[in-house]
Amino acid sequence: MKLKEFARQLGLSPTTVSRALSGYPEVSEKTRQRVAEEAVRLGYRPNINAVRLVTGRAGAIGVVMGRSGEFQFAEFMSGMAERLDGEDIDILVSPTADRGLTDEIPLYNRLVASGRVDAVIVHSPEPNDERIAFLRELGFPFLVHGRSETDVTHAWLDIDNEGAIRRATAHLLDLGHRRIAMINGRAGRTFSLHRDKGYRDALEERGIAFDPRLVAHGHFTDELGFRFARSFLEQSPRPTAFVAGSMMTALGIYRAVRSRGLVVGRDISVIAHDDVFPYLTADNMVPSLSATRSSIRAAGARAADLVLQLLGGRAAEEIHELWPVELILRESTAPPPQTEPRP
Repeated sequence: MKLKEFARQLGLSPTTVSRALSGYPEVSEKTRQRVAEEAVRLGYRPNINAVRLVTGRAGAIGVVMGRSGEFQFAEFMSGMAERLDGEDIDILVSPTADRGLTDEIPLYNRLVASGRVDAVIVHSPEPNDERIAFLRELGFPFLVHGRSETDVTHAWLDIDNEGAIRRATAHLLDLGHRRIAMINGRAGRTFSLHRDKGYRDALEERGIAFDPRLVAHGHFTDELGFRFARSFLEQSPRPTAFVAGSMMTALGIYRAVRSRGLVVGRDISVIAHDDVFPYLTADNMVPSLSATRSSIRAAGARAADLVLQLLGGRAAEEIHELWPVELILRESTAPPPQTEPRP
């Protein structure tokens, strides 16, 4: 159905109908509601290109995707897609080679200059992140998934990484563990720094000295989890517990423990952060995995919602959301063996 035909059936001018559907304030709420209801009843959908021409918007949100963390990224994007369903807004994904955050600046510049997106989402920030300063200077709408320790104003959505790892480490300490290894995310990222602090604070509260030989950083992969865990388990004395930054890392730790002839939940305790993947659940691991939990799919949906609010005129300094993280205890954590661990 064409706009003119739809307007004729309502007894309104095409201009009034177009403005009602676009949310112009000069159209009364009663008229807007009537037009919206009739559009649903008659199956009328405005021409998206025409709407974008009138509003000056591209109708898309830009997301830069690195090669690492593909599982987390897929869940985040699924959440975005669920929230944007019916909004006539697309998601434009731009790949990057993960060489460094500074190398992404030309990519963000190209996205902004192209006019193909109305806003962008920035992932895994660092302190004083150059991407944030760059986008702010351009005056372009953006949301940070995470936080950056910077004076530059930015909208952000994050989870309490520091509190999550402090609680996880404190739980292991409560069980009697004293040599606790942590396999964290990429060094220098804000979330990794917050997790480091939570781990160190928990140790310090119990008077246990921090041992840098028990901490590793890297991408969240099964292979890296295995390699790091193997190297820790070859130490003498070895750790009796692990804090893993992700479910994929935990898979690698499980493999490494088994390769040493040990048993998770008896000889070695493991606790991980769970982003709630539908295809990798902590309940179904053997033994079931104790974990801090926060859905990255829910974060994707909320990020999309917050971007829509930014585009609707909400100020960036009003959007600061820090989500608490659940701690769910299962079979993978237990008191350490009573006997001294063998090397």
